[in-house]
Amino acid sequence: MPGTVSPPRGRWAGPAPEQAGFGGRFTAATSIGSVLNPVNSSIIAIALVSIGQAFGVGADATTWLVSALYVATAVGQPTAGRLADLFGPRRVYLIGSALVGLGGLLGFLAPTLSLLVVARVIIGIGTSAAYPAAMAMVRRQSERLRTPAPGGVLSALAIAGWTSMAVGPPLGGLLIAIGGWRATFVVNLPLAAISVLCALRWLPADEPNERGTSRLRSFDPAGMVLFAVVLIGLLVFLMDLSAPRWWLLGGAAMLLGVLVWWELRNPTPFLDVRMLATNRALTTTYLRYAVTMLVTYCFLYGWTMWLEQSAHFASSTTGLLMVPCFVVAAAGSALIARCGAWGPLLAGTIALTAASACLLLLRADSPLWLLIVTSLVFGLQNGLNAVSNQAAMYRQAPASHTGSAAGLLRTFSYLGAIASASLISLTFGEQATDAGLHQLALILTVGSAATILTVVFDRELRKPAPDKTS
Repeated sequence: MPGTVSPPRGRWAGPAPEQAGFGGRFTAATSIGSVLNPVNSSIIAIALVSIGQAFGVGADATTWLVSALYVATAVGQPTAGRLADLFGPRRVYLIGSALVGLGGLLGFLAPTLSLLVVARVIIGIGTSAAYPAAMAMVRRQSERLRTPAPGGVLSALAIAGWTSMAVGPPLGGLLIAIGGWRATFVVNLPLAAISVLCALRWLPADEPNERGTSRLRSFDPAGMVLFAVVLIGLLVFLMDLSAPRWWLLGGAAMLLGVLVWWELRNPTPFLDVRMLATNRALTTTYLRYAVTMLVTYCFLYGWTMWLEQSAHFASSTTGLLMVPCFVVAAAGSALIARCGAWGPLLAGTIALTAASACLLLLRADSPLWLLIVTSLVFGLQNGLNAVSNQAAMYRQAPASHTGSAAGLLRTFSYLGAIASASLISLTFGEQATDAGLHQLALILTVGSAATILTVVFDRELRKPAPDKTS
């Protein structure tokens, strides 16, 4: 039984599970690594202009720095989760943090834009490990202690993500002012070092029976490669819906069929197709979260673009209008930590729909109070949906596949994020106008309303959470 195994003691073995419990150090150590991905996702936005000037390239070239991390992360999250399930989450967590430091060093020294893109890919792969490994560690700790994981531990992961995403842009501006754009890469060295040291000192070691080459037979590298190719094809297709490359979508669909065929034949599949087909509640959670993140990123990027181009706010004022959103998101995540999944999900999807509808009311001359209310409502839905969808995934996924299930949840969030960029481009065109915002808002409102139905008719979410600690 997992609860009877005692990890080996050593200088860097970390505390015994009973000593660590679900205390502050355990929560902090699992959350610190989860900060690395959102920080690197948002910090680059401030550095793109400086990087383009340094290498003499335009925006079409520097945007690869954004896309490279998105694609690497979308593929890397479920891969890292699968590795965490097979070989131990603490081990994968440490390797991922080390890769972040390596990518940061390469980016700092990179003499060409191509190497800078490679550095972003390495950072993307490294940051992919933290969240699924952290979720797997929470599950393992729950099994070891034979007690359900406190809601506060799970909500801390969501709070860390939203808070660090908000910190990214101002941190990037400060680093560029101090040391230029290269400082936005080298900052990963101390962040990765802190993540590694906290994990070594505060997180219990993986069980010794997780070592050995026998686990390699369960990894299914062919399934992983097929999944990566299908996902990359879909992501690249979604990046530009204004001139859709249908051959990419067709190729991805054909390879998806091959992937399903392969995984159904494999006794230890990388992507458990049977589980996704039979576990409709988990699959619905993935789809609902993709729509939620599509709406969220349309707000983060589309609404801010409209504020500057149509309402003619300065960039600094636009940034200030985002502050209520992030503050309420963090507060909402903390408040619902122990409230289960169904109630917060219902409230979150209603708030998502209300927030989307708020955009229909906005005009270039809208009063400041209406803009603040819009930011607050979007912040409320952020906090509610981030924690409640995570909680739904945690209870719906098989205990032995927690890491890969958590990674796949993040993959669906990146599908929504990438699709949002194309949707904004389709509705706004060359300039963000009131008409474009209202067209975008109408699409988001309809999509958000559909997420309410996925919660209302989900009877499984209303039941008490099953005990997966034994």
